Amino acid sequence: MAPPFAAPPTEGGRARLWLGLGVGALAVLLCCGGGGAAIVGLAVSNVQAIEEQGRTVTDDYYQALVEKDWSRAYDRLCDDAQRREPRPEFEQRVAAEPPISGYRVGRVDAQTLTVPVDVTLSGGKREAQQVTLAADPQTGGMEVCGVS
Repeated sequence: MAPPFAAPPTEGGRARLWLGLGVGALAVLLCCGGGGAAIVGLAVSNVQAIEEQGRTVTDDYYQALVEKDWSRAYDRLCDDAQRREPRPEFEQRVAAEPPISGYRVGRVDAQTLTVPVDVTLSGGKREAQQVTLAADPQTGGMEVCGVS
């Protein structure tokens, strides 16, 4: 008894199967590899953004102190620091401290969110300070949350 249709050819069937599986595996590899590269790219750009924002807010804070613009310096503080020390007390405290004549902002540590700052006081005395940063929950930008 003969089948009502012609049987499919058997020659080259395995080659086509392996070719199809290879192309499928390559497509999966490209998709997953691209996703992995995207995740790595996002992580790197996030660290760069933290470093840039951290340096900028630290520079703004110290520039305000050099210019004796206590209000602007206070505005660079995080909400927690502002709750701990109201504006009038902050302004009175920093006005009584030795004036800052210069500073150099170091490299932001993205792991600990700290920034070293070399400060030069008006009498020529130098001291090393460390700024602690925190992200503003509303804007996502960095703010100064402490200086030690």
